[in-house]
Amino acid sequence: MQNKGIVKVFAILFGLVCIYQLSFTFIANNIEKDAEAFAEQKISENEDNYVTLREREEQRYLDSIGNEEVIAGITYNTAKDKELNKGLDLKGGINVILQISVKDILRELANNTKDPAFNQALAKADEAQKRSQENYVDLFFEAFDEIPDARLASPDVFANKSLSDEINFNMDNDEVKPIIRRKIDESITSAFEVLRKRIDKFGVTQPNIQRLGNSGRILVELPGAKEIDRVQGLLQSTAQLEFWHVYKSNELQNFFVQANNVLRDIVAQERTESQQAVDTAGAEQDEIDALLQSADDTTEVAQQNNPLLELMVSPGFQGGPVLASFAVEDTAQVNQYLKMSQVRNLLPAEQRYAKFVWGKTDEDSDVASLYALKGNRQNEPPLSGGVITDATQTYDQVGRVAVSMQMNGKGAKIWEEMTGYASENQSQIAIVLDDIVYSAPSVSTGPISGGRSEITGDFSITEGQDLANVLRAGKLPASADIISSEIVGPSLGQEAIDSGIMSFAIALVLVLLWMIFYYGKAGIFADVALVVNILFIFGILAGLGAVLTLPGIAGIVLTIGISVDANVLIFERIREEFAKGKLQKDAIRDGFNNALSSILDANITTGLTGLILLVLGTGPIKGFATTLLIGIATSLFTAIFITRLFIDGYAKKGKDLNFSTSFTKGLFANLNIDFLGKRKTFYIVSGIFILVSIGSLFTQGLNQGVDFVGGRNYTVRFDKAVNPTQIENDLVAEFGSASAKTYGGSNQIKVTTKYKVDEVGTEIDNEIQQKLYTALQQYLPADLSYDDFAVGEGNREVGIMQSIKVGPSIADDIKQASIWAVLGSLLVIFLYILLRFRKYQFSLGAVVAVMHDVLIVLGIFSLTYKFMPFNMEIDQAFIAAILTVVGYSLNDTVVIFDRIREFFNEHPSWTKKDAINAAINSTVSRTLNTSMTTLVVLLAIFIFGGESIRGFMFALIVGVIVGTYSSIFVATPVTYDTLSRQQEKKKLKEKEPVA
Repeated sequence: MQNKGIVKVFAILFGLVCIYQLSFTFIANNIEKDAEAFAEQKISENEDNYVTLREREEQRYLDSIGNEEVIAGITYNTAKDKELNKGLDLKGGINVILQISVKDILRELANNTKDPAFNQALAKADEAQKRSQENYVDLFFEAFDEIPDARLASPDVFANKSLSDEINFNMDNDEVKPIIRRKIDESITSAFEVLRKRIDKFGVTQPNIQRLGNSGRILVELPGAKEIDRVQGLLQSTAQLEFWHVYKSNELQNFFVQANNVLRDIVAQERTESQQAVDTAGAEQDEIDALLQSADDTTEVAQQNNPLLELMVSPGFQGGPVLASFAVEDTAQVNQYLKMSQVRNLLPAEQRYAKFVWGKTDEDSDVASLYALKGNRQNEPPLSGGVITDATQTYDQVGRVAVSMQMNGKGAKIWEEMTGYASENQSQIAIVLDDIVYSAPSVSTGPISGGRSEITGDFSITEGQDLANVLRAGKLPASADIISSEIVGPSLGQEAIDSGIMSFAIALVLVLLWMIFYYGKAGIFADVALVVNILFIFGILAGLGAVLTLPGIAGIVLTIGISVDANVLIFERIREEFAKGKLQKDAIRDGFNNALSSILDANITTGLTGLILLVLGTGPIKGFATTLLIGIATSLFTAIFITRLFIDGYAKKGKDLNFSTSFTKGLFANLNIDFLGKRKTFYIVSGIFILVSIGSLFTQGLNQGVDFVGGRNYTVRFDKAVNPTQIENDLVAEFGSASAKTYGGSNQIKVTTKYKVDEVGTEIDNEIQQKLYTALQQYLPADLSYDDFAVGEGNREVGIMQSIKVGPSIADDIKQASIWAVLGSLLVIFLYILLRFRKYQFSLGAVVAVMHDVLIVLGIFSLTYKFMPFNMEIDQAFIAAILTVVGYSLNDTVVIFDRIREFFNEHPSWTKKDAINAAINSTVSRTLNTSMTTLVVLLAIFIFGGESIRGFMFALIVGVIVGTYSSIFVATPVTYDTLSRQQEKKKLKEKEPVA
């Protein structure tokens, strides 16, 4: 090897850079351990809510020393910014995909038109989107084009005042469409920027936000976020801030009395009709009693003489903005009454457009205040939040948390007019956020100039900070719905770290020992290179700011097994050169040179599948692909250069270096197995396996996870062992459809349900979690409240440890992307092998073997998922496993093909059968060595690596076994038969008489 000095210098410098990058993680972890110890010392476990209190003390400690120098100018804050990023599954937190409503944007662009064609097209697009993967705007345009004489450039649609600069009445639909597409893209970009500003101010380290194509979807990852409800509110809040004049309570006092009288008559009439219906039903007496009881239950208020007034907790103060106070649980009933046309008609003409809204309530409060805003025909406020230029969390004159706002020039002028009117008429101005009155201050000092205003309303500090953040960032241009989410509790994240480290350590030790056992001193050199390789991988991950996930750890551990392959290839070739009688120096040189082609081909094919995973994968799968690709690159460097440095350096001293031990010397030497002679037998064996697999896939199918069919998954832990069948029955009774399976220990289950999978919003999420709590309450500790049961609240040992939600539309997208990923990998590999070996027969053999492997892995999952004691769902992680199997199988196949090509060139006089058999025999030692080390690694992860990746590891274990088999008994025979057939055709053609 030339330029050894350069390689040494580069390796040392690169190693130092990696150590430097990892030092930030070491420093940050040590300081956080100190913070944890400080909090434990200060807060006893006997205190109520001690977990949350300790977290606050930890954060307070970290904040206090954040800018203090630790070493060489490095502070905790700088170390935290540069530490190795941990993903959601290792740190806990939230990962969501938000869908920005293109429908809302279209309505906004059309000025909320009532045009029948426009609204008909929206309705059709809504229906079409349920069964289509096209963008909403494309579906809208298709539906609009189907309506006769419908024009996008109509004054009632997009040729309106706000778009007059770009759209005129003379444009046809095709001219308008690109303008609308651009406007929608601008709105989504605006939404992205608004969300980014909100997240930047939220306070979590290493947040990630990115747009997903042109679909209007935005991915947000917040590792370490614990206040899940706060995060979801921050992401979805439209922040529709409005300023309204408000009616005084005495101005509507008579209205409430009149409304009560009208409602009394309406309710009495309904009661009479209900009684008559029961009396004439002709049912049995017990059925009549049950129906009457039901009527009594549902019309409890109707029996009162004052349906509205008796719901009132207290009237508002005379001349104040609060009309009355009602119990929170009665607000829906009051809303229903106030929307009735008979009630609305009681309002005098000047109050006809009054808008009834509720005031902000505390979590502990059970009473809500009712306000009436001075509305107008357009239902638009005199002043909206779009004029806000800055907002900060402050405190008012009596020390309450408040939000101070500054308006632009236009807003300041309108605010001065509004405050002047309020001062003159001794009235109030309601500050309304998302249709909730936060405060309604009176103005007694005259007009307020300068555009400064303040919101108060019993905020906590975090609520005040979030509100200021949202107002400063601006409102979203359209609603943002969470269509996919994954929430992981910190306890489960820590367990994943522990299990990942354990599996990593065990796998590493086993591989290191095996290399020494098989190759002696040369194995020690390979082990040193392997340790350097691991240092490089973690250093690069830290330097790139990549995210380390549990599948990422699996990728690193798998890299340990695969990276051994490069050293095995080199050592086996050196042993062959020794067998030819070469001197040690020549044998080492030729061994490295001859192994290089196989090493490159094998790693490139695996790298191509990793690249496809990186491009098409999301979340943890991208993490797996990242570590796999980095591992392949570093493995090549360490095997080819680092191992060579040690071996050359040792041999140069005149010492003998045997690439075997007394146990392995001569092992697998001089093999002469007729593999091709038995190919028909193995064709039959493989055919049977494939037929059984296909049969099971058609009859039993696969256990598709929520990634592919949509739904919700909850990992729930109990304080004792539970019966999943019994729990499933209770869940079915609550949800109508659900499943429960043991997940890990006997005290942990995975719940899957498709209940309300089409509906979005935090209210739906909370409703389903509440129903889950109700269904499982009998199995939970008696003192466990719903808040303690919900995910994300501290390091809990009982309750929801993880939740995943995937909407049907994104599930279809994931499934489609997965299919393309597998097909794309097969095409890329086919073309690469064709390019390298110049014969389509090699490509055909490799692709047939890969399809054989994929079908058998799918078949085994189909046959066994019902009784296996671990999760065998088909999800994104499974697709990653399939693609890894593809890469591994091709790795093995390419090594054999490389030897076949070599034997064809070296022994042109041999028959193809003899050359291929000899090539396979010469690679048996390498094949078994690599397969055994890889299997040992995978088994270590499977046993010790945690429940969440057990199915993933099982797929890889099956894939490695089947892939090793297919490389020898499927890929090579298929290549041989197609080559022989081509040769026979060529001979027949040569024998044909010339015309």
